[in-house]
Amino acid sequence: MTRRPWARRSSVTAVSVAALAALAVQTAPAVQAADGTPTTPARSVASATATAAKVDYATWQKDCQAVMDQALPYLKQRIAAARPGEKQAIVFDIDNTTLETDFGFSYPQPANRPVLDAARYAQEHGVSLFFVTARPGVLYWPTEYNLEHDGYEVSGLYVRGLTDLFKDVAAYKTAQRVGIENAGYTIIANIGNNATDLSGGHAEKTFKLPDYDGQLS
Repeated sequence: MTRRPWARRSSVTAVSVAALAALAVQTAPAVQAADGTPTTPARSVASATATAAKVDYATWQKDCQAVMDQALPYLKQRIAAARPGEKQAIVFDIDNTTLETDFGFSYPQPANRPVLDAARYAQEHGVSLFFVTARPGVLYWPTEYNLEHDGYEVSGLYVRGLTDLFKDVAAYKTAQRVGIENAGYTIIANIGNNATDLSGGHAEKTFKLPDYDGQLS
């Protein structure tokens, strides 16, 4: 989960937009009801583009900014109140949280600016940034490169391995936060745009960005 030498990622810059899309960024498995019946099909890249078209980009940015306008004062206060020796961390989702995934396909994908601004403040004040995503393991290197290219300092990136692909997404993400806590970190905030990003606890405070009733991944 820790960063590797930059040289081992140099080839990532050659990844094309088409290749990134073909690797199915939108690969979250179906959400299951209590009886195990799938209730929400996994979304393809094409369907993500179609639903994103229903959401105005300027409106999305305004709504994201409104959430981060609440998050940043809290972060400033909580960071200033760090206990001696406390290792503070923030956990982020990726798609339509830290990156503008559903608003046009380019690589590297642009950062979601309101979130990046808060992340930069935190990392400049000694807070470790962890990224927990439902993206499959095959996207580890292009995702890490994309985040660092945009200005995020990646203390840890968690993607789904083969054994995680068919697990409940909320349970998978909660387990990663537990692991971060077990490594000695205090998760002062958990930021995402979907309920599965934020449920399960193991964060002092959560901030939900808009997904417009599932229109954004």
